[in-house]
Amino acid sequence: MVCAKGMIILKLLQNLKIVLTDCDGVLTDGGMYYFDNGVEGKKFNTKDGVAIRILRENGIKTGIITGETTSIVENRAKKLQVDYLYMGAINKYQILMEICKKENITPQNVAYIGDDINDLETLKQVGFSACPNDAQKEIKEICSYVSSKNGGQGVVRDVLESYLINNG
Repeated sequence: MVCAKGMIILKLLQNLKIVLTDCDGVLTDGGMYYFDNGVEGKKFNTKDGVAIRILRENGIKTGIITGETTSIVENRAKKLQVDYLYMGAINKYQILMEICKKENITPQNVAYIGDDINDLETLKQVGFSACPNDAQKEIKEICSYVSSKNGGQGVVRDVLESYLINNG
């Protein structure tokens, strides 16, 4: 038996064309690592990389929208072969609308994974919204799905396995 919310989510997933995600706090644990030599570091989870590859292989486009501007994220995006990378994003909702226009889709065809206040408007507008378990309270309250994983621990993979595969 599928509840009313489950039926709504099933319908949304059938129309999914693209999965977008924030970086820090979703693909990473949100930590910023600075080493003695001045080099900055971030830790990514390979399970998220596999999830993005699976999405791509199944015709679902992917993208990263982040407020940070760093070569670390650019290199990760290249390795993952995401379709879209927006760094230095101030208005993520505006970027969502740009992507929708380029793809000739509506926000209802988009899944977005975010964790903090700067993701709020985007999460409210997409067809399927998700967040890590350690997302801000305001974010968790509005998302279609709250992952059991914290940021950087395979959130995208969890979303893929828990909803996009099992329900779509």
